[in-house]
Amino acid sequence: MSADSGTIRAGRRKAALGFIFAVALMDVLSMGIMIPVLPNLVKEFAGGSTASASLWVGLFATVWALMQFFCAPILGMLSDRYGRRPVILISVFGLGIDYLFMALAPSLAWLFLGRVIHGITAASFSTAGAYIADVTPPEKRAKSFGLIGAAWSVGFVIGPALGGYLGEINIRLPFYVAAGLALTNWLYGYFILPESLPPEKREKAFDWKKANPLGSLTLLRSHKDLLGFASLWFLFHLAHYVLPAIFVLYTGHRYGWSMQQVGLMLMITGLLGIVVQAGLVGPSVKRLGERRALLLGMFCGAAGFTIYGLAPTQEVYWIGMPVFALMGLVQPGLQGLMTRRVQPHEQGQLQGANSSIAGLTGLIGPGLYTVIFAWSLRNEATQHMPGLAVLLAGALMALGFILALRFAKAAPLAEPQPA
Repeated sequence: MSADSGTIRAGRRKAALGFIFAVALMDVLSMGIMIPVLPNLVKEFAGGSTASASLWVGLFATVWALMQFFCAPILGMLSDRYGRRPVILISVFGLGIDYLFMALAPSLAWLFLGRVIHGITAASFSTAGAYIADVTPPEKRAKSFGLIGAAWSVGFVIGPALGGYLGEINIRLPFYVAAGLALTNWLYGYFILPESLPPEKREKAFDWKKANPLGSLTLLRSHKDLLGFASLWFLFHLAHYVLPAIFVLYTGHRYGWSMQQVGLMLMITGLLGIVVQAGLVGPSVKRLGERRALLLGMFCGAAGFTIYGLAPTQEVYWIGMPVFALMGLVQPGLQGLMTRRVQPHEQGQLQGANSSIAGLTGLIGPGLYTVIFAWSLRNEATQHMPGLAVLLAGALMALGFILALRFAKAAPLAEPQPA
């Protein structure tokens, strides 16, 4: 192969990754806008009770995860069969419709329907993971997966702060803005996003046995070490669900933060995430390797959650923020190790299986954390443990660190590197 053709291929890969980053960024920005507002809208419908709102938020998150659990494997298999592009477009369009439902919602029932729609179609990130695996050599995937994390961070720098500001004007306004961003993103993807999976590398037929949630998990049993990595994926996502489940209500109760203050703290969290994802993932993986980067991320996640759960004041909470940010090393390192163990035509199935696991944690996590948080509030006079749910998340990350010492091993490439 000539040097010129290699340069052209590298240029196309870089451009494709840029498209995926833009798609992911717009998705996260639209989601970030509503984060400080949605729990408060639920609280408004629930009569102003923080404890009742916590339980409703948990129910909504559980329903969303249930839809993900059943539908993500189907979308993963569809992307293996028909390509990544159409699945991403369907996902982004569904996101826009979801936000319109919430913007217009006159009741909790409408919000519930919006969560169902979003849960069915929200596969842009899992499919984006397969897209990255399509266009990136195995040894560079951890760094490329860091792009998705960076998109999350950039989106959370701008989105929550904007959402908090708009929510103070009108609690429905952030949802309209989020819908506009998501549908604009769909138009961008429709006209710009190229396909990453050529026809000759696609599955020959759609297999419902592999597309159902349990069937998709058979892939994890068929490759060495994948089940061990899947357990780490499970613990990581289960721990992380404490933030969307109770963060707004927890910080509002314990530190008295308003929607604007919540948005500001999420913006700072996003800035720290950008530093980790865009500045530290590549050098860390290069210097430490995927395994050690994963271990460092697990350890810092456990420490960060522990500080958050114990912090009696907002100043102590701030100390935990840079520590917690290093948890951003977990997902790129873990996905890099997992994608090395499957073939190109299995990448969508792998991402679908991972999404099923994340969906399974979504069935458990929101209800678990919101019930614990509601219990801690109702018994605060005697127990004095409003951060109990956050401490549980820290314990799960600590368990993940211990298991990673055993399961996280280097692996030979599952596919030849491109010439």
